[in-house]
Amino acid sequence: MIQDSMRKQEMRSGGEANQIHGASSPAEQVKALVDLLAGKGSQLGQNLPARDRTPDSPQAPHSHDSRIQRYREALLSRAGSGPELGGSSQRLASLLLLDGLTDLQQREHDFTQVEATRGGWGPARTIALDRLFLPLSRVSIPPRISITVGVAGMGKSTLVRHFVRLWAHGQVGKDFSLVLPLTFRDLNTHEKLSADRLVGSVFPNVGEAPARVLLVLDGLDECKSPLDFSNTVACTDPQKDVQVDHLITNIIRGNLFPEVSVWITSRPSAAGQIPGGLVDRMTEIRGFTEEEIRACLEQTLPGDQALLGQVLSQVQRNKALYVMCTVPAFCKLTGVALGHLYRSRLALQDAGPAPPQTLCELYSWYFRMALGGEAQEKGKASPRIEQVAHSARKVVGTLGRLAFHGLLRKKYVFYEQDMKAFGVDLALLQGALCSCFLQREDTQASAVAYCFNHLSLQEFVAATYYYSASRRAIFDLFTESGMSWPRLGFLAHFRGAAQRAMQAEDGRLDVFLRFLSGLLSPRVNALLASSLLPQGEHQAYQAQVAELLQGCLHPNTAVSARSVNILHCLHELRHTELTRSVEEAMQSGALAELTGPSHRAALAYLLQVSDTCSQETELSLCLDQGVLQSLLPQLLYCQTLRLDNNQFQDPVMELLGSVLSRKDCRIQKVSLAENQLGNQGAKALARSLLVNRSLTAVDLRGNTIGPQGAKALADALRINRTLASLSLQSNRIRDDGAKCMAEALASNQTLSVLHLQHNTIGLIGAQKMADALKQNRGLKELMLSSNSIGDGGGKALAEALKMNQVLQSLDLQSNSISDTGVAVLTWALCTNQTLLSLNLRENSISSEGAQALARALCVNSTLQHLDLTANLLHDDGAQAIAVAVGENQALTSLHLQWNFIQAGAARALGQALQLNRSLRSLDLQENDIGDEGVSAVASALKVNTTLTALYLQVASVGSPGAQALAEALAVNRTLEILDLRGNAIGMAGAKALANALRINSSLRRLNLQENYLGMDEVIYVATALAENHGLQQINLQGNLIAESGARMISDALKTNAPMCTVEM
Repeated sequence: MIQDSMRKQEMRSGGEANQIHGASSPAEQVKALVDLLAGKGSQLGQNLPARDRTPDSPQAPHSHDSRIQRYREALLSRAGSGPELGGSSQRLASLLLLDGLTDLQQREHDFTQVEATRGGWGPARTIALDRLFLPLSRVSIPPRISITVGVAGMGKSTLVRHFVRLWAHGQVGKDFSLVLPLTFRDLNTHEKLSADRLVGSVFPNVGEAPARVLLVLDGLDECKSPLDFSNTVACTDPQKDVQVDHLITNIIRGNLFPEVSVWITSRPSAAGQIPGGLVDRMTEIRGFTEEEIRACLEQTLPGDQALLGQVLSQVQRNKALYVMCTVPAFCKLTGVALGHLYRSRLALQDAGPAPPQTLCELYSWYFRMALGGEAQEKGKASPRIEQVAHSARKVVGTLGRLAFHGLLRKKYVFYEQDMKAFGVDLALLQGALCSCFLQREDTQASAVAYCFNHLSLQEFVAATYYYSASRRAIFDLFTESGMSWPRLGFLAHFRGAAQRAMQAEDGRLDVFLRFLSGLLSPRVNALLASSLLPQGEHQAYQAQVAELLQGCLHPNTAVSARSVNILHCLHELRHTELTRSVEEAMQSGALAELTGPSHRAALAYLLQVSDTCSQETELSLCLDQGVLQSLLPQLLYCQTLRLDNNQFQDPVMELLGSVLSRKDCRIQKVSLAENQLGNQGAKALARSLLVNRSLTAVDLRGNTIGPQGAKALADALRINRTLASLSLQSNRIRDDGAKCMAEALASNQTLSVLHLQHNTIGLIGAQKMADALKQNRGLKELMLSSNSIGDGGGKALAEALKMNQVLQSLDLQSNSISDTGVAVLTWALCTNQTLLSLNLRENSISSEGAQALARALCVNSTLQHLDLTANLLHDDGAQAIAVAVGENQALTSLHLQWNFIQAGAARALGQALQLNRSLRSLDLQENDIGDEGVSAVASALKVNTTLTALYLQVASVGSPGAQALAEALAVNRTLEILDLRGNAIGMAGAKALANALRINSSLRRLNLQENYLGMDEVIYVATALAENHGLQQINLQGNLIAESGARMISDALKTNAPMCTVEM
């Protein structure tokens, strides 16, 4: 169809092609072609030399390739070559692939979209710009309808120009013989248009049919009429004139140009007009990164590094401002406004005005920049100031009415007829002041289009107009007919604006209401008092407006985006009492006491803007089901969500599952520990895991989930490919649940951490888990402590370790494993090369099992952490381990606490430490090694250079042992932690340690708790700290010091060692 259309255009335009070819110079030829593409062909012949206007001149023989080449050159001249602020080549080189639009994108204001997601992007694949219109796989086909979305100011038109430039240079879209770029600003100038005329308006003389064509439609959100796919009549005649929106609808449906690829750019909300079933590919432009924000500000503020540093520092300090600066157009506006602020400070040669803390303050500085600062001369009146102020008010009165009614009609592009209809003086548009707010663009139809430099500027100007007009209007300004019930006074009009904003489901009045509220703040009034606002007038309205706004927070089931916007309005008004009270309650743990509608809305607001909540949202011990239900929409964009100890039951998981199932969910980690969730709750979570693509960690420890719940979660793991960590610790899954989990692990290769402690898992469950480990290639940490797998389970897992070369951590604490089970595990350690940590605490391992482990340690070169706490090693077993430590150079942590070890084994460990160069931590707590054993270890510390932590709690250490440790500390330069709690080091030991502290510079933590130390001993230690500058923490609790003495010593320690934390 498009080929026939183009051939007809060729027949009609042959003479015009001759005229272009006959232009006297290449530059004139390009200009002539551009004029022709813009619809100026009828005047073209009048401007060419007479020899080129002969009626009977034959058409010059041009090849199709030469015409395409000249067309490419014409596109280059139209698209320009200037780079985007921040560097387009990197940011626009790839786009994010979307599965469709989210509810947030379709229903909320662009600012809300950026704020809610904190300027980040969810987990999404990317696609390179040069592959944008290619199949994603070998079995798929190229997309026919592609849509690229981005919030206002994100650079959609910049992307189109960038693509067109690259295509004209032959760098992208090589499959397309022809690219036809059109903007809706051009299409809006036509009432009716046919498919033939649509093509002819871009490329009137294509000649022979091209193989493949790309039609670009830029700026769907600027289309003057919404697309209606339900009621538009089908049209298949390319010569029939129809309304432009009907034409576009039929092209998208494939009724016209079915063989043409179509690329549409749009703001997300407008893109939702197109049914998802008609869209083959949807992509999104990502915003600026931190480096690109800096590059943009550098280009906005060239040549002044000091000024750039101040502006960049302010942007980085203000989290909300930084998030919005991920939008390129907003980033540029921010650079201009803040640049003007800091230049003003420099001119005043003092601290000057404070940096903006709200949007309205920022835009007020932009307005002052537009005025050139001339209206602000420390309050001095002059004819010049009055003239500038009058000019500013005139701009608000003309552009403001246009901006306000444009918002009401969702109109963002204006033409000369619109200007005249709203009484805008066209001569005023030529001034420098208007150029700071409006940008002008010539369309292909020789019409002039105007739009505000950014959507937010239109909203700001509209708010200033409404503020000014409402003080004298007697009818509702939102009623365009001018007839309504009388509405007198600013407060009545503000109430009407707030009600309209709350009722607007698409949030298009949200930012307008923020600006309107912000105009009442003291700082904004001070900034604009002499040019735009009556000075001091805000004082009469501020408190009443704050009360009015809070009255808009109704006790709805859920806190809506409109309610959160009310909190933004209060912030703009600088009325922060409500938000501050909720924030303090969060920090003090008293949030459970604040459950009113206003408190819920404030909490939802903080979830969105608080720096604390941006990384981890802590809502443990403070929520009930009702409050959680009201916060659900705002939880979508929390990265880490902690909901522990809230007594949640199964119905809560239905609610939370609905959030986790949404495609715009950004939650990465969720903790629901210590609640009352059972099988039904687990099933609800499992259903959400089937579709969720953001969650990487789920903590369900301390609930009542049984085998059925475990089965549901296991079934979800067969499909889910994002969850990496799952904790079911302290539930009731038993062998049946463990069996289901094992079957899921056989196919799931994404889960890397699985915690199944304390679940009554026995031999059968352990065997099934072992079978899964033989196949699984993803699990790295498996915790099975506090179960009852016994020696049989240990043997099964040992066999799995011989085959599995992925698992790094295995926890078998408290599982009734004896020497028999350990013997098999040790054989596995001789061949396994991946296990890094093995926990065998609280089992029944004797000296025989320890000797088997020792043999394995002499061979194994990968195990780093071995925990044998609370077994039955005795001296023989510990000595065998010690000999192995002397040979092993991989082990970094060894726990031998509570193993009936005595001095003989301690001597062996001392000898091992003199040889070992890998061990970092040694735990000998609650062993009766005595002074002799401690002295042996201390001797080793004089030569050992790797041990950093030594735990000797309740080890029968007296004064001689403490003195030996002190001698070692005087020499040792690596030990950082020494724990001597529960011993009896006495006066001599305390003095020795105090003297060592005067010399030692490596020790960071010293625990002398419960050592029967009196005032004299503690004073020795406290005095020594005056010369020690390395110790960070010392514990002196549980000694023989009265309260008054403790206070005196604490004061002395604060003086002697202010950087050291003292626990008394």
